[in-house]
Amino acid sequence: MKTLAKFIHEKREELGITVNGLAIAANIDKNEIEEIEEGKTLFLSVPVRQALAKVLKCEPEEIKALEKDITDNIISPEIIESIKELILNGAGGLKCPRCGAPLQTRIAKMYDLEDNLVLHPKAHCTKCPFQIHS
Repeated sequence: MKTLAKFIHEKREELGITVNGLAIAANIDKNEIEEIEEGKTLFLSVPVRQALAKVLKCEPEEIKALEKDITDNIISPEIIESIKELILNGAGGLKCPRCGAPLQTRIAKMYDLEDNLVLHPKAHCTKCPFQIHS
């Protein structure tokens, strides 16, 4: 069964593009590409999906079909939002709301169409498939 990580990695390799090259061509942070290929990111935002599809010469639907949105209804949107706020405010030592294991967190720095800095909190559990994507 093909995973999102394997698909992105294989398409990139077929085209002879490095991780850094893909990051530059798609205007996506290199760490985000690495997290996708490592299987840590299972769901992509629309702009990221479209940028990857363009560079990897495939349809965005091919990528979307392999994504898994695992922030299902088990965890309330209020809890997710409070974790996002804590990440943006620099809180450390956060725990997964599903299993209690440590969360690995980061803030993705991106720019909107007017070149304004936009901060996106990201997190994934070190034990279970829980993740926060913006």
